[in-house]
Amino acid sequence: MKKMKSCRRYFLAAILALSLMAMSCSPLAIGAVGSRGAETPVETPGVLLTVGPTPTPIPLPASAWQLVTAEEELLTSIYQRVHPAVVNIRVIKKVESPTTWYEWPEIPGFPGIPRLPDEFYQEGQGSGFVWDQKGHIVTNNHVVEGADEVEVVFWDDTVVEGKVIGTDPDSDLAVVKVDLPTEELHPVELGDSDELRVGQLAIAIGNPFGQAGTMTRGIISALGRTFRPGSSPFAIPEMIQTDAAINPGNSGGPLLDSQGRVIGINTLILSRSGSSAGVGFAVPINMARRVVPTLIEEGKYRYAWLGITGTDLTPAIVKAMDLPANTRGALVIKVEKDGPADKAGLRGSTRTIESKGRPLEIGGDIILAIDGVPVQDMDDLIVYLVKKTQPGQKVELSIWRDGKEKKLTVELGERPNSLR
Repeated sequence: MKKMKSCRRYFLAAILALSLMAMSCSPLAIGAVGSRGAETPVETPGVLLTVGPTPTPIPLPASAWQLVTAEEELLTSIYQRVHPAVVNIRVIKKVESPTTWYEWPEIPGFPGIPRLPDEFYQEGQGSGFVWDQKGHIVTNNHVVEGADEVEVVFWDDTVVEGKVIGTDPDSDLAVVKVDLPTEELHPVELGDSDELRVGQLAIAIGNPFGQAGTMTRGIISALGRTFRPGSSPFAIPEMIQTDAAINPGNSGGPLLDSQGRVIGINTLILSRSGSSAGVGFAVPINMARRVVPTLIEEGKYRYAWLGITGTDLTPAIVKAMDLPANTRGALVIKVEKDGPADKAGLRGSTRTIESKGRPLEIGGDIILAIDGVPVQDMDDLIVYLVKKTQPGQKVELSIWRDGKEKKLTVELGERPNSLR
């Protein structure tokens, strides 16, 4: 028994000695773990830890602050002057249920599924602005199209009933009339969209998502865009592109320059999400200058109509038609039967070829000029017809046909409702 105890003591002593030797030879230093599980570093003898100097902020020069202050004062001043002219437009549209509706079978023990009512109402919102002191409000046609009731909400929360007195789907403009005293109406100042340049300041005021009196700023990012509004087969030329945030509810509101003058009417955006992606478009105010007075007087606007469908000359078309490499113009694709161009003898495309897997219609007349004004592309032709002509007016077209230039005189008609 004594011999076993003696062996046990020697065995424990040996284990203790080996443990002390292992701890003294190990190169690792074990750090303490803080309350959040982070290791606390162990100070290493002989190493001096230094901390760099605290960076000193460089003050902005006074000129920089002056620029910031000047811009803030500019935007504040514009908002105070223009905000009272901007309105929120609320519309109610009656929507009829489909004439054919699936009839759910009756299931014992389950309640019947209710049918939709024969008619229900849909609400919408947009923006607009005071045109004059006679109570005329300008907005987009698509804001009030098909509306049964229109309410106009002013900057001071005054709410009045509005009446749509004129619409133009082709420019996406409309005029709403309200009955208010002259002193309560604050018209906007109009600018000149023909004098705009890319890079100029652009400011939007409107009611995005129903948030009244919202201002956003950006620049004019491009000019001369051509887009077709949703309810019209005809394109709007010379639209203004801006990166100022434009969202649902901004439609019909003003786009302003640095002087607070209206240069466009915010109309549409390009976006995959449905919200602002920095690519918004406004109808130029100079188009509104032509259209709005006629809408006030007559309720509609009459456009000259040539009666063709056309496209730009691309390098592929130029090559396929064996044209000189520098040929520019508008290729006539289709001529509307019995339309002005058809009566004048203009010809559309005669055949279709395939180029890089895509069909190309070629062989039609190429419009080189109208009334002596060169036509570089289809946009040039649209701009001239919209800005410079009226129904019943005669124009001279310079065309390229069968390898030579020819002139045709066309008496323009009026855009027919049958094409809408």
